[in-house]
Amino acid sequence: MPTEQGNAQDPSRPAATGFGRRRVLLAGGAVLAAGVGAAADELVRDDRAAGRATAGAPPTEAAIPFHGARQAGVTTPQQPATHLLSFDLPKTSAATDRKTLRSVFGALTRTLATAASDAPRDPRLRGGGATRLTSLVGVGPALAARLGLNVPASFGELPPFPGDRLDPRRSNGDLLVQLCAADRWTLTIVAELVGRAAHAAGAVPRWTQSGFLPHTAPGTTPRNLFGSKDGTANPDHAAAEEWVWGPSGDHRNGTVLVYRRIRMDVTGFAALPEGRRDQVVGRRARDGAPLSGTTEHDEPDIYAKNPDGSYVIPATAHVRLTSPRFDGGARMLRRSYSYDDGPADRGLLFCAFMRDPDRFTRVQNRLAARDALNPFLQHRASAVAYVLPGTAPAGTLGEQLWT
Repeated sequence: MPTEQGNAQDPSRPAATGFGRRRVLLAGGAVLAAGVGAAADELVRDDRAAGRATAGAPPTEAAIPFHGARQAGVTTPQQPATHLLSFDLPKTSAATDRKTLRSVFGALTRTLATAASDAPRDPRLRGGGATRLTSLVGVGPALAARLGLNVPASFGELPPFPGDRLDPRRSNGDLLVQLCAADRWTLTIVAELVGRAAHAAGAVPRWTQSGFLPHTAPGTTPRNLFGSKDGTANPDHAAAEEWVWGPSGDHRNGTVLVYRRIRMDVTGFAALPEGRRDQVVGRRARDGAPLSGTTEHDEPDIYAKNPDGSYVIPATAHVRLTSPRFDGGARMLRRSYSYDDGPADRGLLFCAFMRDPDRFTRVQNRLAARDALNPFLQHRASAVAYVLPGTAPAGTLGEQLWT
């Protein structure tokens, strides 16, 4: 799986058994690595709030604001647990469906804003401090085309890729909601509230999926189920403004999410010798450094060669095939999670954000053709969504879609 910087779990909480808690730290430049300056402001507010806490008492964590120019599910540091929900809108008439969509957006805005606040209405979310919930809401390309919504011109369906074994019951959808928090309890309750609100407004549930990150020290990169560090070279703030967030205008604060549910043959990969595993990935598992470098965050030199003329990072290595050098420097913001749905179904929930989904298409076509990881991976579900800009306290998600 592509590995990129800035995917370290939210350092405000460790993901110990049951996902524990700890105060937010600005460690290792993790905020800039996440590619969003808004996260820095959020962390500073947390530090100030903690400084006002009573001496000797545990610091009180403030809620992560729901409202803002960009949705917090993209702009804040990655948290230990996630839950994704997909919905469809029944097809009637364009006018009726637009009215239904507005109702769903209103219901989701109210539900998510309340659940993320310092005073959530549901008693099950009280008593343990702020939920620290973050979320994002996006629309699928089929719905956008059907209703003539104002989405970026480059937004559309992903093409089929060689080797895909996609389950349509767990793929796509007219609406996508991603919830993130430090614990499963919060996500379970909020997912219930979101599902109930969306259904009451006219949406029909399509699929859900939960995921998690491992316990990871602040400022370090989490590992995936192959044992590889997964999140080592995400775009910094300037690059994210160029490659992740939309162009100026209505889409400036929106982005595109590509989601892939990738089943991993963990046992088969583990059976390879350590050196071979490193060659397949293109990085050393023990420290995350590229085979051409000495530290994790060294830029992989995909053109470096051994004395015999072979590439130091093999031609079929995953890291080489995903290199931005093949795409004019274009990058994605990766915020992936692991999943475990039983011994025979474990893997990665690949979640990547980008301005133009054609970037993912180019990368995935290269991977499908040559990736040395292919014998250990199966792409079993897929979705793409236009992640809406955020909203002001008096507004509603999706307002830009009608202009």
